[in-house]
Amino acid sequence: MNNTSIVNMLRAARLRIDALDAHVLLGEILGVNRAYLLAHPEATLTPEQVERFEAWVERCAAGEPVAYILGRRAFYDRDLLMTPDVLIPRPETELLLENALAWVGSRALVAADIGTGSGALAVTLAANRPNVQVYAVDISSAALAVARRNAEASAVSVQFYEGDLLLPLIERGIKVDLIMANLPYIASDEIPTLAVSRYEPHLALDGGADGLDQIRRLLRQVPQVAYPGALILLEIGAGQGAAVLQLVEQTLHPARAELLLDYAGVDRIIRAEV
Repeated sequence: MNNTSIVNMLRAARLRIDALDAHVLLGEILGVNRAYLLAHPEATLTPEQVERFEAWVERCAAGEPVAYILGRRAFYDRDLLMTPDVLIPRPETELLLENALAWVGSRALVAADIGTGSGALAVTLAANRPNVQVYAVDISSAALAVARRNAEASAVSVQFYEGDLLLPLIERGIKVDLIMANLPYIASDEIPTLAVSRYEPHLALDGGADGLDQIRRLLRQVPQVAYPGALILLEIGAGQGAAVLQLVEQTLHPARAELLLDYAGVDRIIRAEV
């Protein structure tokens, strides 16, 4: 079989990178899905396709996330633009979105996505709940540029503000019914040990000495922004559930607060009604 056949290119790539990543990258280059790759192992690549695939495999083998190589990432029901200016949304973050969608229902409410990054939560909420007025805040102007492009691509209306946590809303006297936040929650001294730190923005990872600095600051600002009965949804790291629940109880005295586990049984979301 030709050395540039699909099966041989994938076999060589799998010596260096994950098999699924190899399929995703080659499928993108050929403009086909994984089923096609499996059904047509003998099909050959052009020299240009071979060169591009080998370059992408090299980048992937060096640790660069596939989402940055492709420039996009699937999240919930849409594909989002991705650049190294934004954290790549994880599947676990969809759990936060699902809770928000279920709570909102068909009501006309006001929501805020704090630390919006790529705009994954804000844009997807706005697309699935057109009755909701959505605000999105990030301290990074580069991240906001990506988020705006994702909002435009989904043809949704989201009001973006550059600033620190809830301050842009506080300064404008904006009140909300729902606060979603996937803030940095990794302890500073852990970041250099993580593979994500080589490519993803440290600003979106560094949560201070214990990983909870940004969450503490956000919680202190919540009373100035939240309507009575508002829902707060916070994404957290593994093992942080008890500590963040305690912070929420002490700072907000909520009517109800609970820890939600992700599908792997790991601490993932704090859900608080204030």
